[in-house]
Amino acid sequence: MANGNPTRAITLGGGGPAAGLHIGVLEALASADINFNVWSLSCIGAWVGIVYNQSTKNTARGKVEETYEFFRNGVFRDDEDYKRFPINTVFGPDWRSNIDAFNKFVGDPKNYRDFQFQPYRIFEFIQDSLSIVMNQLPAGDKPFKTLDEGDLNRWILNQVMAPNPFIRYMTSLMYLSKFNGLSRINYPDSEFMQKIRFDRLPEVKPYIFHNAWDLDHHELAFFANRPMTMPNADDDGSIKKRYEGPITAQSLCACSALPFIEETVEIDGTTYCEGALVDTVNFEGLVDLRVEGRKLDEIWISRIVDSRQVRKPENLHDALANLCQLFAASVGEDDVKLFKYHVRYDRQTRTVSKSNGTKNQNSKKAEHAKAEDSRGHNSNGEWNGTVVEIHVPGHINFKWNHSNLDNGRKLGREAAEQAIKQYRKHKDTPHQDAPLFINEKPEEDAEWRRVRDDYRHLQKVLAESDRADHPS
Repeated sequence: MANGNPTRAITLGGGGPAAGLHIGVLEALASADINFNVWSLSCIGAWVGIVYNQSTKNTARGKVEETYEFFRNGVFRDDEDYKRFPINTVFGPDWRSNIDAFNKFVGDPKNYRDFQFQPYRIFEFIQDSLSIVMNQLPAGDKPFKTLDEGDLNRWILNQVMAPNPFIRYMTSLMYLSKFNGLSRINYPDSEFMQKIRFDRLPEVKPYIFHNAWDLDHHELAFFANRPMTMPNADDDGSIKKRYEGPITAQSLCACSALPFIEETVEIDGTTYCEGALVDTVNFEGLVDLRVEGRKLDEIWISRIVDSRQVRKPENLHDALANLCQLFAASVGEDDVKLFKYHVRYDRQTRTVSKSNGTKNQNSKKAEHAKAEDSRGHNSNGEWNGTVVEIHVPGHINFKWNHSNLDNGRKLGREAAEQAIKQYRKHKDTPHQDAPLFINEKPEEDAEWRRVRDDYRHLQKVLAESDRADHPS
């Protein structure tokens, strides 16, 4: 522990309209006087975490209220207005880029190659159409057959629309022009973005970073309020990570640039999009992160999307929300499970399976580890801190309106209060040689017991193999 207090990290994941959950979580943590040394952020979690930390308020509760007002007045829309205009206040079309893309497409002679009369295609259309009609006519004992709706739609798509030069041109204009998102929020000089004081972030005490996916180099990039070193200790095929630079308006927009929904963001010649669907909030990197020379004692997980939140879509608005959130929920759930497995078993398994020569090196590391705070890792140098999971409430929707923001805040606060209660009850539980997990879902207990039994069996097999390879 640093200065007698545990070193803590909080992870705020993505989830768009579920941002109210994060705000409610921070409100409960502020009331409990639980503070954090590290903020690991992605997508909407990055917006919440950065707005909260750049606040000029002197108290944590004041920061929560300022964060809430930022989203209520600047992002979410009034309920009555949202009924007939179901778009938040910042997802505006990029009219200039759209016009430029239109002009470039229209002015390119290559795009007119197929915009011409094609008699052979017309002849094929007539043949196929006659064939379909003849197949439907009664003949002998064969009654008249009604054309199936699916066949009719396919005929319209392939025999009516596809050969039509005008429709072909308009479809190319729609899908192949040089713009890649329905909306854009990357306007660093806009009044909306100027409300966030990015220049204050280097001055705040906590260590803050968010991710974004580098589309040019296929790496996960991190932007932080202070320079950071990304640990990549093992060449195990994991995702490459690197520190890219300071947190800016552009980097924040890049971390939430969900493909198709928002345009990608270019920073210094490199193109980025959202990183949350690749790595939720860099769980594995947190294990090796050090604060004032010490490993983290606690990692608090605030994930705000869950498959239980997805409802049967009633319109395109719901369907598009489901498309985004189903992926986010699946990735988030899997990342949490993989992180738990990683700190519970995977790192220890690699240690057990090393050769005798490597074991000697490990013993030297262990001697060095004994001089550090034992709460952050065990005698083998493996992380054995505490993980506190804040359960994701399922009773929210994916609407960018005030009522959903307020409801999410309420549910997030209640979920965090429940987690804090469990934390206070179990935080002093001895766990010298293994991480301590607090507030796990009941159904996960049985699952992890099965994993534990499999792990112990693997340890036994590895030990027997080691004895066979190195008999005494």
